[in-house]
Amino acid sequence: MVEKSREEYWRRNIKLVTLCMIIWFVVSFGFGIILVHPLNAIHLGGYKLGFWFAQQGSMYIFVALIFFYSNRMGKLDKEFGVEEE
Repeated sequence: MVEKSREEYWRRNIKLVTLCMIIWFVVSFGFGIILVHPLNAIHLGGYKLGFWFAQQGSMYIFVALIFFYSNRMGKLDKEFGVEEE
């Protein structure tokens, strides 16, 4: 991989990691702690939504982000010719 491609690859990788971390922070800290009272007005499966995000939602989002990151990195690896066989 040439130097310019390597820099572009890592720039896009860091951008993807940053996006995933921001989403995880907003869901776990924002929805589970900061916005818990407004979200508690909504019920999901018999539980208050703020409580659900604090207990379950952030974990589900984290697992979904793992699959999202894996999929996007696979595409990025193929684009730059560094995919695993």
